[in-house]
Amino acid sequence: MKKFIRIGIDLGKRYFQVHALVSEDGRAVTRKLRRDGFLAFFAEAGPCLIGMEACGSAHYWGRELRAMGHDVRLIPPIYVKPYVKRGKNDAVDAAAVCEAVSRPDMRFVPIKSAENQASLMLHKTRELLVKQRTMSVNALRGHLAEFGVVAAKGVGHAGELLEKAKNDATLPEIAKATVKIFVQQLEAISAAIVALDKEIANVHAQSEISKLLAGVPGVGKIVATAIVASVPDPSVFKSARDFAAWLGLTPRQNSSGGKEKLGAITKQGNRYLRKLLTLGATSLLRVAGKRNGVLRDWLVALLARKPARLVSLALANKLARIIWAMMTTGEAFRTQIMARAGKPSMA
Repeated sequence: MKKFIRIGIDLGKRYFQVHALVSEDGRAVTRKLRRDGFLAFFAEAGPCLIGMEACGSAHYWGRELRAMGHDVRLIPPIYVKPYVKRGKNDAVDAAAVCEAVSRPDMRFVPIKSAENQASLMLHKTRELLVKQRTMSVNALRGHLAEFGVVAAKGVGHAGELLEKAKNDATLPEIAKATVKIFVQQLEAISAAIVALDKEIANVHAQSEISKLLAGVPGVGKIVATAIVASVPDPSVFKSARDFAAWLGLTPRQNSSGGKEKLGAITKQGNRYLRKLLTLGATSLLRVAGKRNGVLRDWLVALLARKPARLVSLALANKLARIIWAMMTTGEAFRTQIMARAGKPSMA
């Protein structure tokens, strides 16, 4: 059985580049493996530290290699780039991964389970279908506007737009036939979105952590299940601020000479979760006047000084920190922090 201290892998679709070290001062063993011989190579190697970039298929291969007894670490590609010496090819990338995985202060991505990836597949598919529905409605609106058929903006007014097109006697038959195609497409997309919402609700009902997070104002089933699937281990973040920074909700720093200078949010990290939390914060901001508690008072005071858009981002940042604390401690949301007005708060 071959003995290595650590191995760096550059993943691909058909070919995989391996950079393995027998010792720190020894010569590296490099191999270009085909997909069908990838696992066979590691089956003949003793348990060792393996590094890979957190890219497409990385979680699958991480689970497979971990099942063989290897210690697998996934590294964000941006953290591997500084270790690339010169040029750009698979062998150089594998060597950079091998070097990066040995760093004591390196940050790693937790390997997701197949169930978590399936849950995220529901979310990504739903997001794609929502985009396609919006694109179809916008295209239909633009086409019908050329014939003087208009309606209010928004997907909710698509039915009104279709009804006007149906009853417009001046609309050419060719245009009406095209409208029917749009109707069929929109009905199919809407039915698929409803089916995905049911599946997400089932995933939510089976997760205790997801049900716990759903108690946070502005966080529903979709947000809760997406966070649980994307963050299988919240302990990888040292603090709530680290979690918010991972979502790209913290200000970008450009500090020097002891002077702190903060700019707009970084918008780094998980774009999908950041969008969901921002939308949830925006909806919560609209009903802040109907709530009581410390969080509501903080929002009112902030709105008096800052624009509403900036306040919604600040609220999304705060919600992210609350969510991390709940996932870490298992404590339920303290409803007295943001209770409905006119109702007694619960401890």
